Amino acid sequence: MFLGTFTPKLDEKGRLILPSKFRDALADGVVITRGQERCLYVFSEQEFAQMHERIREAPITSKQGRDYLRVFLSGAHAETPDKQGRVTVPAALRTYAGLGRDLAVIGAGSRAEIWDADAWQRYLNEQESAFADIEEEVIPGMF
Repeated sequence: MFLGTFTPKLDEKGRLILPSKFRDALADGVVITRGQERCLYVFSEQEFAQMHERIREAPITSKQGRDYLRVFLSGAHAETPDKQGRVTVPAALRTYAGLGRDLAVIGAGSRAEIWDADAWQRYLNEQESAFADIEEEVIPGMF
């Protein structure tokens, strides 16, 4: 499970060093793709395969399902981290997420997310107050 927030930097070749706490889960391979709110999702190859199977269950007659599948998969980039735990974030994905040199890599349970550090801080600032003030069940069965 991916947990926590880390602040690596993107190097001049578009690489980042994965947080050490995430490396074992991602050592056999990662898939980086577009995520919601203009972040990047980072899946282990196994988790990505499971995600793909769930997406494939959408009926082919669903335009929204086809659109999601196309955007999600067409931007996907698979690779194996090098010995230093580095992965390359392709230019198209860096542009999509508006990544600068300073990053925030967050744990989001079954995946990690890569955010531009400033974008993450803005998002977190907007969401923390709402999170603290939740008075009703958002996720069924939680609290």
